[in-house]
Amino acid sequence: MFRGSASATVDDKGRLKIPTDFRRQLEERWGSEVFITSPFGDAARIYPLPVWEDLETRLLAMPSTDRARNRFLERVNYFGQQSRLDPQGRVLIPQLLREKAGMSGEVVVAGRIDYLEVWNHERFTARLEAEPLTDDDLRALSERGF
Repeated sequence: MFRGSASATVDDKGRLKIPTDFRRQLEERWGSEVFITSPFGDAARIYPLPVWEDLETRLLAMPSTDRARNRFLERVNYFGQQSRLDPQGRVLIPQLLREKAGMSGEVVVAGRIDYLEVWNHERFTARLEAEPLTDDDLRALSERGF
């Protein structure tokens, strides 16, 4: 499971070196193949390929005419690319996604249990301030047993 966060850098060629602890977890549990995408274009999601394939299986069970399914697939495929960690533990963030999400230089890599989320550092800290954890959020979590 991916927990916590780490600072990292997207280099001039668009490559992200996966932080060591996350890389170890990824390779030990799921292997080195990933699907990198975004449903909104604001951050990159790095899914271990088996996790992404499980999501695809669930999407396949939905009718092909389902509008939400099709809008989701349009976006994740537009921004998405299957990849493999190179020997240095780097992945190439797709160019369209890098441009849309402002993904260059310093980034935050955050664990999301079964995938990693990568944010432009400034955008991430601004988001934390603009969208604080509220009492309603805590109440909703409590109602779900957290």
